[in-house]
Amino acid sequence: MISGWEWVVILGIIAILIIWGPKKLPEIARAIGEAKREFDKSSKEFQEVPKRLISPESSATVNEPSSDDIHIMTARKLGISTEGKTKAQISEEIIEKTKATSQ
Repeated sequence: MISGWEWVVILGIIAILIIWGPKKLPEIARAIGEAKREFDKSSKEFQEVPKRLISPESSATVNEPSSDDIHIMTARKLGISTEGKTKAQISEEIIEKTKATSQ
């Protein structure tokens, strides 16, 4: 036997068909699917936050670049060669390059 909530769902589906028609249903279903995917993604990220708080060293090595990586990426974006140079030398060249471009 069909209970009260099942009738509500059936009537809701019929109302949607009457209001928007069968051509709009795939678009509505697609939008609902995207919203569900986004919700699941956010839920997963929210659950990962406590894991990062428990073991910050493991998540930092996986998700966040080190300061050396940041220096190298910045130098490469500015067109500075990094091979055979120390971090201090790279930093100085980055500073010189940014001063030269800002003037």
